[in-house]
Amino acid sequence: MTERQRWTLLVVCLATGVLLLNVSAPSVTLPAVGRDLGADLSVLQWVVSGYSLALAATLLTAGTLADLVGRRRMFVGGLAGFAAASVLCAVAPSALVLIAGRATQGLAGAVLLSSSLALLAQDFTGTARAGAIGIWGATVAAAFAVGPLEGGLLTESFGWRAIYALDAAVALACLPVAVRRLRESRDPDAEGVDWWGTVTLSSGLFLGVFALTRGDVAGWGSGLILASAAGAALLLAAFVVVERREREPMLDLGLFAIPTFTGASVVVLVMAASTFGPFLYLTLFLLDGAGTSPTAVGLQLLPLSGAALVVSVLGGRYASVLPVRVALPAGQLLCATGLLAIRGLEASSSWTVMLPGLLLLGVGIGLANPAVTYAALGVVPATRSGMASGVNNTFRQVGIAIGIAVLGTLLPARIDGDPAAFADALDQILLVSAGVAIAGAALAATLVRQRDFVTDPVPAGS
Repeated sequence: MTERQRWTLLVVCLATGVLLLNVSAPSVTLPAVGRDLGADLSVLQWVVSGYSLALAATLLTAGTLADLVGRRRMFVGGLAGFAAASVLCAVAPSALVLIAGRATQGLAGAVLLSSSLALLAQDFTGTARAGAIGIWGATVAAAFAVGPLEGGLLTESFGWRAIYALDAAVALACLPVAVRRLRESRDPDAEGVDWWGTVTLSSGLFLGVFALTRGDVAGWGSGLILASAAGAALLLAAFVVVERREREPMLDLGLFAIPTFTGASVVVLVMAASTFGPFLYLTLFLLDGAGTSPTAVGLQLLPLSGAALVVSVLGGRYASVLPVRVALPAGQLLCATGLLAIRGLEASSSWTVMLPGLLLLGVGIGLANPAVTYAALGVVPATRSGMASGVNNTFRQVGIAIGIAVLGTLLPARIDGDPAAFADALDQILLVSAGVAIAGAALAATLVRQRDFVTDPVPAGS
């Protein structure tokens, strides 16, 4: 690994880590935020979902812009924007301002995530790329599971605002490294921004995820939700029409003619829905149902992080021994097994009861996460790496939103003070999630093909 590659990998993983810590860390702070800002659960859900919603709605646009104006330039701009948004969250005087700050974090996060994978794709090829994506995948998995521990420790020691202060500090520390060490590159054939595609896709995704996120609260048959769902369908259909007619589309729909690319896109959505959704409700059960402290919850979930970290690194290093077409369905099946093994928790259960399930889930995530990312990037030329990265991360964030929304409908209307009802609902959530993970394994085994991979893509020049 060259010096430039090491710096690229370091700064990309640091930025990705802080972004994804913000997916799971705020979940353990919700009770404290509610008490401090006087917000109920229906409002507090937006602290988590608002971030994912903004990410999902703008990731693909950000990836296309990274190919057009430069991946390093977008990455640096994303870091600066994320730092500013984090400061807004840290000083938020009300729940509304906090949610606005979280949405702005999501917008900046879309820029960072889309350009980060493109930066890896441009500097690494062949087995080196597999290893780099394995480390990146380990960062994703570790941040996902360490988030509750970080959130718990900071909340109990300094208050919930400290999470966002730390976000700003990490983003600002990465800025000078990104400016001096990252190599600029762009798609030399890009001609301009596909504004019609940008508007129809971003608006369609926003309305669709909004409907899924708020349907259980507002009522699935309410005028607001029905209008949002209909608007999403019309806008997404318009997006397909626009992209078919556009000479330089923001999304080359021809990529979905590649079975492996289609498979990776669908499977990453399924994987996100079936792992993050139940993870959030497991965290809330431990906090509210079992009365566990935020720090203790983070420690109890840490084995998942350790298993995912080790397996992600090894999976990238030995990708030639365990190819994507094997690792991806195997990882999904292990996730399903882990989810089923966690079932049966009660408020009085020892943390060791869920330990085997957490370890299996961590191994499954560690296998599947880098594999699905490598599948998305490995079948497109490097000039389309920003676009492929945007698609991959868009489907991931939409999957998170769908998982939270759909699985949340399994919770009873009120669970406060009724740990048994919460435990029963959690069992249903875990069962449904396991079934979704098994479906993901079947899709991966059917669609992912080794012959679709580009053998030695050439990175785009600066």
